[in-house]
Amino acid sequence: MDHLLIPEIVGPWRTLFRPTRYSSYVNDHTVIRGSDRRWHLYGCCQLATEVNPEMERYLCHAQGPIDGHVTEEMQEMRPVVDNGTRAWAPGAIRVGARHYMFYGPSPTMMAHSIDCAHWLGNDCRMIGTPLDAAHRDHMVVQLNDDTWLMYVVGVRNGQGCVSVHVSNDLREWRFVQYALTVSRDAPLKPAWGAIESPYVVRMGSTWYLFVTYTDCSKATYQQTLVFASVNPYDFGEFSGDPATAVAHLKAHAAEVIRDPDEDSWWITAAGWRGFDIPIEGAVAIARLTWRAAP
Repeated sequence: MDHLLIPEIVGPWRTLFRPTRYSSYVNDHTVIRGSDRRWHLYGCCQLATEVNPEMERYLCHAQGPIDGHVTEEMQEMRPVVDNGTRAWAPGAIRVGARHYMFYGPSPTMMAHSIDCAHWLGNDCRMIGTPLDAAHRDHMVVQLNDDTWLMYVVGVRNGQGCVSVHVSNDLREWRFVQYALTVSRDAPLKPAWGAIESPYVVRMGSTWYLFVTYTDCSKATYQQTLVFASVNPYDFGEFSGDPATAVAHLKAHAAEVIRDPDEDSWWITAAGWRGFDIPIEGAVAIARLTWRAAP
């Protein structure tokens, strides 16, 4: 393993996107740089202000810049992926000139786009997936020129988990194993497993898995844990011992962004209204740094 790095949030949170027309808040979201060289944000949302995940049935869309000199928020666009059913926690990736988006809850849905504004549904096949292992909060990362990994959260034996799948075409995904499991000794025990919003970053030979660990109480809502491994398929087991995580960050549904133009790192946070997120009703963004572990 390379020398371990510790991610840290530095500087103030500022507003990246505040919806005003099509939704009252943004919860789980994804941010990608499109082939148009602009940054695009997609997130699950609803018009009502009260918390009701069952009504999060379309994905909002915003676009705009991300850099250290931004004085304007992302511009709100028309919603995308509106199928009349739940649409949760999208994860998007660009491959060449085409963009792919995966979202849940189960079954996994996929859409693709050329321009980041118009999305078309496409078939997505999950092979060998345990019934409860893959149902929401999709995140996809490229492993090499021909291989992609998908991380999704679910439950295993009643406990939270992150499962990992592999694909060579972004359409057919094969279950590999559980990348992170939660033991029965861990303190949070909601029926849905307490693990949310996985995000994976590769730094040299080390992989870093960011997850929100919460029972949806105000006390734990902004609790992101970071795990490190040289194996992207295995980040171990979390028993509730804080020492097993390399970092504890105050953020919910965090996305990690690298701006290649400035070689800068950013982290986002969002969530329901009334849960003391950094900026009520908005997606917030702050600088992220990586310091060497002692």
